Amino acid sequence: MTDYLADVLKYDRGADEAVVNKIVRHLGIALRNRDSALVSASDPDELERVREKWCEKKLGVGGAEADAAIASAAKAMAEDHSKSRVTFYYLVAKALGKLQTL
Repeated sequence: MTDYLADVLKYDRGADEAVVNKIVRHLGIALRNRDSALVSASDPDELERVREKWCEKKLGVGGAEADAAIASAAKAMAEDHSKSRVTFYYLVAKALGKLQTL
């Protein structure tokens, strides 16, 4: 899947292409591998990595606030069995009010 903006637009009709592109650049090489390009919301270790690497290191938010944003993204994408990492990260950043700081 390479049309990241189209996937994000399924969840946020007002998504900014520049913000999506920043997330794509941040993820870089991870997007080349199908396994690492997707998020497994049912894997606690995966969600912990999202919390540490994305919420805490990149966005500067931790604790319950980060956990709530991750849970919100997982709930929003619950019907999608192949959760794009770009879309998931976008939704987490949006829930944290951090889109404009990327």
